Amino acid sequence: MTETISRVNGYDHNAYTYYPVLIVGAGASGIAMACRLKEELGFDQFRIFDRQSGVGGTWWINRYPGVACDIPAPFYSFSFAQNPNWTSFHPPGPEIVRYYHEVCEKYQITDKIQCDTDVEQCRWLEDEQRWEVTLRRLHSGMGDLSSKDRARIVKEKGEFAVYSDTEVVRAKAVISCVGGLVEPKGWPDEIPGIKDFKGKMFHSARWDETVDFTDKNVVVVGTGCSSAQLVPRLPNAPFKAKSVIQLMRSPPWVAPSFPPPGGDEWWEKNGPQLLKYVPGMRQALRLLIASATEWDFRLFGGSPWAEKQRKQYEDRLLRNMKKVVPEKYHQMLTPNYGVGCKRRIFDKRWFQSLNNPKIELTTQPLKEVREHSVVIGPGVTYPENIKSGLPEREVPADIIVLANGFDTTRWLHPLKVVGRTGNDLVKTMEERGGAQAYQGTAMDGFPNFFMIFGPNTATGHSSVVMASENMVNYSIKFLKLLLTGDASLVDVKHEAEVNYTSKLQKDLKNTVWMKGGCQSWYYTNDGWNSTVYTQIDFWRRCMFPKWNDWNIAYTKKGLAKKRVGSALRLLSLSILIVVAYRARQRGKKLSEIVSMLRAVLRGVQGRLGLLLAQLLTISKATMASS
Repeated sequence: MTETISRVNGYDHNAYTYYPVLIVGAGASGIAMACRLKEELGFDQFRIFDRQSGVGGTWWINRYPGVACDIPAPFYSFSFAQNPNWTSFHPPGPEIVRYYHEVCEKYQITDKIQCDTDVEQCRWLEDEQRWEVTLRRLHSGMGDLSSKDRARIVKEKGEFAVYSDTEVVRAKAVISCVGGLVEPKGWPDEIPGIKDFKGKMFHSARWDETVDFTDKNVVVVGTGCSSAQLVPRLPNAPFKAKSVIQLMRSPPWVAPSFPPPGGDEWWEKNGPQLLKYVPGMRQALRLLIASATEWDFRLFGGSPWAEKQRKQYEDRLLRNMKKVVPEKYHQMLTPNYGVGCKRRIFDKRWFQSLNNPKIELTTQPLKEVREHSVVIGPGVTYPENIKSGLPEREVPADIIVLANGFDTTRWLHPLKVVGRTGNDLVKTMEERGGAQAYQGTAMDGFPNFFMIFGPNTATGHSSVVMASENMVNYSIKFLKLLLTGDASLVDVKHEAEVNYTSKLQKDLKNTVWMKGGCQSWYYTNDGWNSTVYTQIDFWRRCMFPKWNDWNIAYTKKGLAKKRVGSALRLLSLSILIVVAYRARQRGKKLSEIVSMLRAVLRGVQGRLGLLLAQLLTISKATMASS
């Protein structure tokens, strides 16, 4: 690897820093990319920039009570850095952040990460075949705010209240590891009165740790995964809220949390020892969990068999719900859409907490906010068959917690990416129908630019870490060409991207995500699914790239290696065919022929490998002299 970080033009006014690889985001995807660059390619000339003040992405910033992983930990850790020290099967957020830090230390990439730095824009310079990247340094803590809050501060106090300075750098390749759950949704614009509210209001993803909940009346807006973890904690120590009213538009499907072997208590006591000292235990358990979660994909199809599987599963979930929650909530918590249509909640405490008299769940719509209360009703948003709706009522409120999700259809936001024709990446996606990317990773016209965790790579049933690793391993196949000097540019073909997206959207229309009868963050109002896909098929696609779908500008060195490699593969195949044919003529058994072929192949590979190395040495010497 000859590519290095360097300072170009010294102290001239047009000087800049050059990065062979620039990674945007220090969450799971950014860490995985950095580790694999070092492990797979032996390459460390990269930088990771993250606007937040710490490492860990969504796990760094989400600090609400009860935040934890709802996917079993052995499947949520990296395949190349499995962790034997999880304290529980579903570890809390701070423990996941510690794990990410340990991985960074193990692979010695901590010094490659620069926090409090916002990557504002990437612009392709066609003449230089480089990306020009605008970095903005943030005052400490400002990067932990949402983009809307930063914009508000800039408007009120000026840019220097948020940003300290700006730097423009260049890079051969840019890898966006911007997560999907980044920008929290704001206050619903259609609900008046929020400016009159005298209490505290914040989003669960920007938890305000300074707020005292003791004897306070709390309103929680939303019933997603975050609210299911935080609501049960609020009436209890250390929060001791006086009351909690949770506003729900429609019910989620709720499944019991995936149980550990032997139960939670047994696993917390014995799991770490088993994972640490039993050979192969980590790999076997990871494979078992992966298989179990991916088996849930049977629920998402549009076939009669899938519908039958869904119905059986729904019946089990409803029986569990009616066994746990008070009867007054049974009808309210019976969804009218197919399971899997939107993300299930994998629950440990929420259903049980609905027995607490301090907690109330309601589907009365939020109508207005007043100084010390909210107005809900009249009527209900669910179930729709209730004829006589509940009357309007005023509910006391000292604290409002928004657990209403994220802006998930605005990919890369607020990062701006401008390609070779001057087109904006997100705008290009929208002009083609909606958020999209070939293999969820690349768009034509944006060379040497890769997205990790791009459109249609998320999962509502499996591990996001597996999805990220799939894209990392896929991207590295192309980055290797750039970093070894075999290619100067890689760019997916336009027709390949369009055909890939067209087929994908067509296939998705016959799934429960589109036909299940629900509204979810998986797709936009016009029916464009920009979010989910199956992981097993995606893994297969990432393992075996379709090289013909890419425009690759090979260097002289790269072309020489490609031609020599093709010739050697053809020669090897020819030799094997000849050996097999002659052995067959002599009456050899199939087992004997296979043994002969293996021996010949080993000999051929050794000799051809030596020949290839000699040819490359001659090629390098020739190019150096010229």
